[in-house]
Amino acid sequence: MTIDDIDQESSVKVFAALSSPVRLQILLWLLDPRPHFPVQRDGELVKDGVCVGAITEKTGLTQPTISAHMKKLAGAGLVTGQKFGNWIFYKPDRDRLARFGGALQDAALRPPR
Repeated sequence: MTIDDIDQESSVKVFAALSSPVRLQILLWLLDPRPHFPVQRDGELVKDGVCVGAITEKTGLTQPTISAHMKKLAGAGLVTGQKFGNWIFYKPDRDRLARFGGALQDAALRPPR
């Protein structure tokens, strides 16, 4: 994938989602969850994702606020959510992150035309 393959609307969503320090921090935690979150009763941190309740507790923000942040990250395609019982578990979409990051890196390293 090259930067030319990424549509502008999609790029704007990614950068908008990452423009919030809270959302950026959450994404960084989700990329390496074991040092940042306790073992969960339901779901494995890496395989299944992190429970929204654990993210809420870690940030100290309210559950509706965290849900809004997670909706923005999911809307940009940076995380995916899976429901277990009454809770949603989030994990990073590593393929999407790698494609977007790779395309951005390729564009930065490409000589001007």
